[in-house]
Amino acid sequence: MTNELKRRTILAVAAAAMLASCASVQFGRDFDPRAQFETKVERGVTTREAVRGWLGEPTSQGAGVNDRGERFEEWTYYYGKGTLPNLEDANLKVLQIRFDAPGRVVSYSWTGERKP
Repeated sequence: MTNELKRRTILAVAAAAMLASCASVQFGRDFDPRAQFETKVERGVTTREAVRGWLGEPTSQGAGVNDRGERFEEWTYYYGKGTLPNLEDANLKVLQIRFDAPGRVVSYSWTGERKP
């Protein structure tokens, strides 16, 4: 899933919830990208099975091609919550993990702020 598609999905969910009422919105499954992934992962060594053990099933899966023409599998984990209608307290976390053909982590990126 591309970043643009993720943003559109998140906005659609938030818009639908806003139409329903002024309430709390939550989607995805909460996780700590540092403690549950970044402190454990070893690029080129960590497998899909290890990641699944740490984080569970990914929220979405896809594929891509890097700048050298190599295909990779990409897993995305995301979590968001906030209070409608203004979402001033919104919190969104996204972790994207890319695996090579044998299923080892080749790269990853995550964004999100953990608020107290």
